[in-house]
Amino acid sequence: MEFFTYPALLITIIFFIGLILFGSLIKYHFDGGRKYQLLIKISLFLANIPMTLNKMIRSKSFNSLKPPILTKHKNKKRFEQFVPCKRDGLLVLPRYDHSLNKAVVDVIDINNFEIIHTYQQNILKKNKNENPIKLEYYHPLILDDGSLISEGTYSPLFKINFNSNLKWINDEVVFHHSKAIDHEENIWIPGRLKPYSKYVKQFQHPIPDFRDDAIIKINSDGKILYKKSVIEILIENKLGDMVNKLKKTVSDPIHLNCIEPALVDSRYWKKGDLFLSLKHHSAIVLYRPNTNKVIDYITGPFAQQHDVDIISEKEISLFNNNNFFTDNEYSEVLIYNFEKKEFRKLFNDQLKKENFKTYSSGMSQILNDGALMVEEENHGRIILFNNKGVKEWEFINKDQNQKIGLISWSRIIEDQLFIKKFKSLVKNEKRQII
Repeated sequence: MEFFTYPALLITIIFFIGLILFGSLIKYHFDGGRKYQLLIKISLFLANIPMTLNKMIRSKSFNSLKPPILTKHKNKKRFEQFVPCKRDGLLVLPRYDHSLNKAVVDVIDINNFEIIHTYQQNILKKNKNENPIKLEYYHPLILDDGSLISEGTYSPLFKINFNSNLKWINDEVVFHHSKAIDHEENIWIPGRLKPYSKYVKQFQHPIPDFRDDAIIKINSDGKILYKKSVIEILIENKLGDMVNKLKKTVSDPIHLNCIEPALVDSRYWKKGDLFLSLKHHSAIVLYRPNTNKVIDYITGPFAQQHDVDIISEKEISLFNNNNFFTDNEYSEVLIYNFEKKEFRKLFNDQLKKENFKTYSSGMSQILNDGALMVEEENHGRIILFNNKGVKEWEFINKDQNQKIGLISWSRIIEDQLFIKKFKSLVKNEKRQII
């Protein structure tokens, strides 16, 4: 029997014509075309099927929004301590628990790794600009009264009280990534603007999901006090060749993932200045909001970094995802010295030994005594090294069924007054239960 019969040949020709038309529609869409919207929507839906199926397989669920079940550290214990050490600190641990089928925030006494309190809230509300909330807790911030502010990764911002009761939701913009308190007790959070900022509007950007990242300041009641597009900041300071980037079909030209406010003056920055981590520029920007001036634009031996922190009057640290084309096997923690204008790596041999790599997200925190906490977010692991680089403990986010879930930017609190207040809230809650 001949394979290339007339019907088979006709079907093959129709298939290739359809494939060409499909590709042409996708290209037309990303080149800024605005016609044939129904056909484009169908084409984009079909194009997303492989990614959606992959997410379902990884999460072992028909819900493609459910976080994946992780496997890299499946043979390790949930928690293991290697060096006994007394530490007065609280670990704020946002994590996905597959056995509970939801995200929670555990507050853990790192002296004994006992969970002393858990926040959990199911918020069912659609963001007017994007999809329904996929509730995670991303880099949650706990205030003095025990209330918690967070968002679900590119979603509205919300506040819950100590008992996880909802206090408010702000869906004016899409919020994401870091949360940090400044010297005036206000909170800085990255966000995405819709309607777009003036320069993006000026270009009438054709990409429907174009991401106009902004720095946003709110108060503890959720009111926006200040917002400024990062694209505006760069254009007005003649940095980053943003005009040409806006002309291209790039949906996420900035990817702001961390805002670190300066709490005191130094020789290299002033109180109120902001360090901004721009992942897709592989750059750290030192920005002064009250004058709209970029004081410094730092690039170096890092690629697609996250989580910039001020660690002294002349140094910052950053979490280098290290996503170069070559020599990119391990993530790193870098220290930049403003006085020497030099970078150095912190505990790099130890991170290599631990096979530590997270392609996206991830964070680091240097504690008061020089110890280092690192979070391998893509694989649900946290490691604490002491100031000599010796591994004190390791945590894998395993649930009661040994399934590993994501961790979404933890933090260690060392403020003794805060710890005393929080533990008092915990004791009062236990008394009320009894």
